[in-house]
Amino acid sequence: MSEPLLVLEGVHAGYGRVEVLRGTDMLVGEGELVALIGANGAGKSTLLRAIVGAVRVSAGSIRFAGRDITTSTPERLVGQGIALVPEGRLLFGPMSVRENLDLGAYAAPGGARGPQAKERMRRVWELFPVLAERSGQAAETLSGGEQQMLAVGRALMSNPRLLLLDEPSLGLAPKVTAEIFAVLDALRGEGATVLLVEQDAKLALKHADRGYVMRTGAIVLAGTSAELLADESVRTIYLGTWNGEGARR
Repeated sequence: MSEPLLVLEGVHAGYGRVEVLRGTDMLVGEGELVALIGANGAGKSTLLRAIVGAVRVSAGSIRFAGRDITTSTPERLVGQGIALVPEGRLLFGPMSVRENLDLGAYAAPGGARGPQAKERMRRVWELFPVLAERSGQAAETLSGGEQQMLAVGRALMSNPRLLLLDEPSLGLAPKVTAEIFAVLDALRGEGATVLLVEQDAKLALKHADRGYVMRTGAIVLAGTSAELLADESVRTIYLGTWNGEGARR
């Protein structure tokens, strides 16, 4: 594994008196695509929110690119190179596709109108041609798949060093899901670092370099994607019932 870009050590976090993360440890290396899998309610989304400063960390530490970011605010972390594609997308519905993308570049070097933003916009159009076709259309009028593409594109406009995605395939047709994951593969091929939370464990591990399994707020298993796909407990609990030669539906 490459040198860690993101390091979580003994992280505890939650909402008010409800503790969700209970001593979470995790490493994400530069240029890796790492999958985080687990059942609903395991704490996966809370972990992403803790990384971006949207949930307060009560104990432990988070370091990014060698810096302690445990108490950093979301807006500062965007400027430092961390972008989150949240579950549910959280787009600005009445605003156009282009306006949503411009907002993604607001905290990036050069802002939304400089040459760097124009180059990133060009790259988003290349990755998602349908967004270029609908650049003046209100985000709320897009299909679910197009909205997910826009949410990913908006995150890319901040020029992130670390891209976090929370359930990108949720509610999408298989064809659209394949398009989204093809873009993730392309980004990884360009050296991007991605931490992916995905309910479809088999899909996530198919595209990831490594993975973590979370249960009740703690990491209970870690390994390469091949190791986790071969692990009997992962196969039984998260991938359905398998026989020795493959999955049974």
